[in-house]
Amino acid sequence: MKWIDSLRNLFTRVRPLPAGVHHAPYTLPDKPPYRLHLRLEPDGSGILIVNASTVLHLNPTAAEYAYHMMKGTSPEEAGRQIAARYRVNRRQAQQDFLAFVARVESLLQTPDLDPVAFLGMERIAPHTRPLSAPLRLDCALTYRLSPGVRADYAPTRRVDRELTTDEWKTILDKAWMHGVPHVTFTGGEPTLRDDLPDLIAHAEKNGQVTGLLSDGLKLADKAYRNTLLQTGLDHLLFLLQPESPASWQALEAVMPEDLFVTVHLTLTPENISSLTETLDRLAALDVKSLSLTTADPALQADLSRLRDRAAELGLTVRWDLPVPYSAHNPATLEVVDEELPEGAGKVWLYIEPDGDVLPAQGEPDKVLGNFLRDEWEKIYPYRAQS
Repeated sequence: MKWIDSLRNLFTRVRPLPAGVHHAPYTLPDKPPYRLHLRLEPDGSGILIVNASTVLHLNPTAAEYAYHMMKGTSPEEAGRQIAARYRVNRRQAQQDFLAFVARVESLLQTPDLDPVAFLGMERIAPHTRPLSAPLRLDCALTYRLSPGVRADYAPTRRVDRELTTDEWKTILDKAWMHGVPHVTFTGGEPTLRDDLPDLIAHAEKNGQVTGLLSDGLKLADKAYRNTLLQTGLDHLLFLLQPESPASWQALEAVMPEDLFVTVHLTLTPENISSLTETLDRLAALDVKSLSLTTADPALQADLSRLRDRAAELGLTVRWDLPVPYSAHNPATLEVVDEELPEGAGKVWLYIEPDGDVLPAQGEPDKVLGNFLRDEWEKIYPYRAQS
C-alpha cells in the first residue's frame, strides 16, 4: 500500500499557497526600507510589487520564494517547505530560494535594471497579463481647486456631492480586501480636504502605499508637511507652476524630506520657451522623476525635445500618473477617445469625489459603477478569472 500511496502523491495536484495580499518592509544594510507587496493569485502565481513601481510576475514556485522572503523564513525552512509542496530535492529548493532572494536584492539596489531580463523570467508586455485587481486606485477626493484657479477647470458638474471621511475609508478597505496595494489621492486639490491626513493614515494602517497629487503649496508649511509624512505618505506628484516663486519655494521645502517626489509640468505656448531652463533648475534641486503633458498638439515636438533633455539630466519621465485638474491639464478638455489609455481600467481605476468609478481620469462617458454601491465584479470587469 505504501507504493500506491507514493504513486498517488506523485500525481496529486500541488495545492498553492492561499490567494491573498501580503506586505512587509524589507531592509538591506545601510539602505532605507523598501515596501514590498505580494499578491498571490488563485492559481498560485503571484505579483511582487516593489515600492509600488516595479512589478514582477511570478510563477507559483517563484511566488512561494517571494512569500518566504517577505516572511523572513530561514533558507533551511523555506527549502523544506518548498521541497515538500512541489516534491523536489530539498537542497535544490534551498539553493533556488537563495538565488531568488539574491536576484531580488540586486534588483532593489540597481537603478534602471530591467527586472524581467535580469530575473530570467518570460518577458510580458505591459498591461497584458490578466489581474484579479488593479495595482493602483486614483482617488479624486474633491474637485475643489486652490484659490485663484478658475472653478470651471474641474468637472464639478458631474458630481453631486463629496464622499465623507468614513465613506472614503470604506473604499480604501474594499480596495485592500481585493488586493489593491497602491492608492493615490488627487483632485482638484486634495489638500483642501481636512481629512487628508486621516485617509493617508488609514491606507497606511491597511498596508497600502500612498501617493499625493497636489500643487504642493500647503506642503510649504512644515507642520502640515510633517503631519502628512508622519501619517505615512510615500510619494508626491508636485504640480509645479514654473512662473510662481511660491511654487518653487514649496518644492525646495519638500525635496529634502524622506519622500519620493515626481514633478509635473504642463507645456503651454506661454511657458515653452523657458522650460529648458526649468528642467535645469529641477536637476539642480536633485529632482529625479518628471511628468510631462501638453494640451496643445502643436507642442508635441517640444514635448519630445524636453523628454530628451530630461534624459540628459538624469530625470526619469513618468507617463502613467493622473495629474490634478488645472488650467492647461489635458484632462480638462474631457475629450473622450474611442480607445482607453493603455492600462486604464485594468492596472488602475479612477474614482470621482462621489464614488463613481472611471477607467481613467477624463473618461466621463465610461462610468463602470459606483465603488460604494456596486459589486466588485461590475466595477472591475477586466479581472482575471479564478
